[in-house]
Amino acid sequence: MAARRSDVILLLILLIACVAVPAAAAFETVYAFGDSFTDTGNTHSTTGPYSFGYVSSPPYGATFFHRSTNRYSDGRLVVDFLADRLALPGFLPPYLSPAAANATHGVNFAVAGATAIEHEFFARNNLSVDITPQSIMTELAWFEAHLRRSPAAARAVGDALFWVGEIGANDYAYSFMAATTIPQDQIRNMAVDRLTTFIEALLKKGAKYIIVQGLPLTGCLPLTMTLARPEDRDNISCAATVNQQSHAHNRRLQASLRRLRRQHPAAVIAYADYYAAHLAVMAAPARYGFTEPFKTCCGAGGGAYNFEIFSTCGSPEVTTACAQPAKYVNWDGVHMTEAMYRVVAGMFFQDGRYCHPPFSTLLARRNKGN
Repeated sequence: MAARRSDVILLLILLIACVAVPAAAAFETVYAFGDSFTDTGNTHSTTGPYSFGYVSSPPYGATFFHRSTNRYSDGRLVVDFLADRLALPGFLPPYLSPAAANATHGVNFAVAGATAIEHEFFARNNLSVDITPQSIMTELAWFEAHLRRSPAAARAVGDALFWVGEIGANDYAYSFMAATTIPQDQIRNMAVDRLTTFIEALLKKGAKYIIVQGLPLTGCLPLTMTLARPEDRDNISCAATVNQQSHAHNRRLQASLRRLRRQHPAAVIAYADYYAAHLAVMAAPARYGFTEPFKTCCGAGGGAYNFEIFSTCGSPEVTTACAQPAKYVNWDGVHMTEAMYRVVAGMFFQDGRYCHPPFSTLLARRNKGN
């Protein structure tokens, strides 16, 4: 009887090991791209987007790091939870930091304020004042430079996971003042086309495992809600026209990803449905532990959104945040709290409904080596 019991215990240990190992063993290197939803430190207060130029100041980073790490949140981002999920030896260092030069587990190339469309387009249309000059193609150039400096990294591109975080929201924001001369469908087409070209470039370099994140509910951000007309609301009380814009963008992006899958059947190209994940939270915030779906945790002005565009988080007027950030969806009027990023990460990496194909499928393919 004792022998049989020990055999059962050994079998259970082996089964647990078989379940737990794949995520940790699947990828040893991750490369990340995107904008401020993914940037882990390539931007500082002196280089950040207009009205959000205080990311180097407290209370940014207060929840987890207890200091600013130049992340636009009170703590970790989705890409940080991805690093945890894969049991990487640390978070991804930002490309512009000294740590990136000797990084063995990946690099983060994302930049706050970055666009999908090249900066020259906005400059030609007199929309370049106080906007970030980097685009997704700038990040591609940085990645290429990284590979040139590290032959070992260049040889292992096919073994790495590529996280293409949300990008495109800034393109719409920057062109908002030129809506009469630059139609939104033009921005959508150009942004998705540029992103598709970027992904094709990764594939040509040998990338085989790519996750592409769509846009969130940009109409539910306190900044958007403050600027939108009060009557422009959808069934979850967010700015309807802006959410429709993000939805249309994501549909076009998914169509492009389907084409890329057909053209590159050996690669796994997953779509992380940020829009659906965000919608699930906004439709039932209490289910996910949130009591403040609309109000800004680190903001000013009080009212329904506690957001003032000229007194944003970290500015001299806003040096403290709410007492319980984990109860808030939004951190500074645009970016999410660590608690929200944790929820979204769980949806992407554990709940098969929000990543297509599921994250587990991508891990399985990698572990099989194909």
